[in-house]
Amino acid sequence: MGDERNGVLRCGVIGVGRMGRHHARVYSQGEHTELVGVVDNDPSRAGEITESWGGTAFTSIDDLLTAGVDAVTIATPTIHHRAAAEQLLGAGVACLVEKPLAPDAAEAAAIAKAAADSGSVLQVGHIVRYDPVMVAIREIEGLAPRFIEMVRISPMTFRSVDVGVVLDMMIHDLDLLMMLTGTEPEDVQASAVCVMGEAEDVCNARLTFPPGPDGVRCVANITASRLALKTERKIRIISEDSYVSADFVARAGTVVRKTANAEQLADLRGRLAGGEDLSNIDYLEWVQVEELNVGDGEPLKLQIDDFIEAVRRGKRPMVDAEAGSAAVRTAERIVAAARKAGAKMV
Repeated sequence: MGDERNGVLRCGVIGVGRMGRHHARVYSQGEHTELVGVVDNDPSRAGEITESWGGTAFTSIDDLLTAGVDAVTIATPTIHHRAAAEQLLGAGVACLVEKPLAPDAAEAAAIAKAAADSGSVLQVGHIVRYDPVMVAIREIEGLAPRFIEMVRISPMTFRSVDVGVVLDMMIHDLDLLMMLTGTEPEDVQASAVCVMGEAEDVCNARLTFPPGPDGVRCVANITASRLALKTERKIRIISEDSYVSADFVARAGTVVRKTANAEQLADLRGRLAGGEDLSNIDYLEWVQVEELNVGDGEPLKLQIDDFIEAVRRGKRPMVDAEAGSAAVRTAERIVAAARKAGAKMV
């Protein structure tokens, strides 16, 4: 369906609420994309988007398919992801599904199967992977996490209340954890509190991952809350030779690297064991401190660029169906662990 002369793909958006409207904007402005139209259950909202960014306000996915599309973002409430994805994928249309991929692991598996059966590209909208802060962290050489701490808190907005805080907010960090460790956790412990409704609003989880090639396990401590008085998005990563601390809100971070060699460390440990007073030693002489090299770029545009490139080249996107499913499976395990620990939620 795309214009073979210039490689432009015909794109659409299903659901143009808080996130979908931004997808429509990026598609309308893209070098290789054309916004064909949007579908939303609110005609006035759909009309507002097409008035701003072009395309047609359709009343159904069928109408959008009739108009002809190559790639579509699904930004509906999570409970509607499966129906939309199966219809679009079945028609051979590539899909970018907003996170979380599905409300539970069974539906995530069904969407993944639909993508595999169709052969169409399916990408999951774990946008934080494309945040310039995370891009900078991914580029750090030799990072082998031993301990990871993540905090994601914000005031209540009453958006995405169809799911609890684990699927709403913590899911971002679960995806990052499995990207950093390359695997799903082998042990999950969690505690959660429900305040505003029947789903959890605050959750803390401790995840232990399988041993890496060196036989050492990574442990992660994650906190998510949508009842905070401020917005905070932070990550700390500790490895054998480095420490990374980053603030996604401030778009800044620090990398501390060990510079002392084995002989110097052996000498230091011997002096400590001998009871020597080392309070006059400047710790900073043993490490190198540098600012994290955070670049520019809008995460959503970087994400959509990756999606469109995957569609145009027929390649696997960074966050595919399996990655999206793994995040949902882990979220489900966290909620189950919180219930087991006594959390009163549906």
